[in-house]
Amino acid sequence: MKIRHIFFAAIYSSVLLISCADDKQKKSKGLDTSLINNPRTADVPEEVATKGLATMDFADTAYDFGKMHEGESASYEFKFTNNGKAPLLISNAAGSCGCTVPDYPHEPIEPGKSATVNVKFNSTGKTGLQHKSVNIFTNSNKGTHVLNITADVAEQ
Repeated sequence: MKIRHIFFAAIYSSVLLISCADDKQKKSKGLDTSLINNPRTADVPEEVATKGLATMDFADTAYDFGKMHEGESASYEFKFTNNGKAPLLISNAAGSCGCTVPDYPHEPIEPGKSATVNVKFNSTGKTGLQHKSVNIFTNSNKGTHVLNITADVAEQ
């Protein structure tokens, strides 16, 4: 009985060590972390900490598609400008549901340059007033940005 406990403890430890090694390998892939520098801390005032960072300044952060029929798709391009002092990196963008799909630039946006985030909404299976959002994760002074879309979807 005691040998069986030792055997299971050894297997559990091995699995744990292997999974931790896999996590380190997975984390090493992705964006070049040397491009990300966020000096925010609790000890530094916000305006000082964010002075040299990128910005993501949107022309608008909400759009209303108006009336749509169920099954229709529509998209809108949210324009933004990096008015900061460092390249802007978007690490991810995620819609609040599968019907809302964002497409965003994967390359750095240099200071003074503009780009767009295209948000596509598919109304299949949706009726009534719809409110959806997209969270955009960046290295900007704000960090996470939220875009909102609405639509009034009529049944077929």
